[in-house]
Amino acid sequence: MQNEKKYDWFRIDGASEEIKFGSNGLVKIIVEDKEICLVKTTNGIRACSNKCPHAGGKMAEGKIDSHQNIVCCVHNYHFNLEHGRDTLGEGYFLKIYPIRENEEGIFIGM
Repeated sequence: MQNEKKYDWFRIDGASEEIKFGSNGLVKIIVEDKEICLVKTTNGIRACSNKCPHAGGKMAEGKIDSHQNIVCCVHNYHFNLEHGRDTLGEGYFLKIYPIRENEEGIFIGM
């Protein structure tokens, strides 16, 4: 038996086309009183905490780099959206949330 995480799933929208991403491909949403940053990547929608673990910058005010990492607007820390590690290996981890898309809409796991 695998040690699989259990999530409560919350619907965030009906389709990715309905989400109002900024020109930077990012948008802040609130789910269960938490600020979440939704990210539009070439690999689909990703979700992470809106607060940078390094200095508290707002991730939705950042950008996406050419490797599909999210970049904080304060000190340009880059974070991998698959596992949340900073790409320089300094030990910072950005909270990543799973996203599920199906015919009923887009859901975030918390």
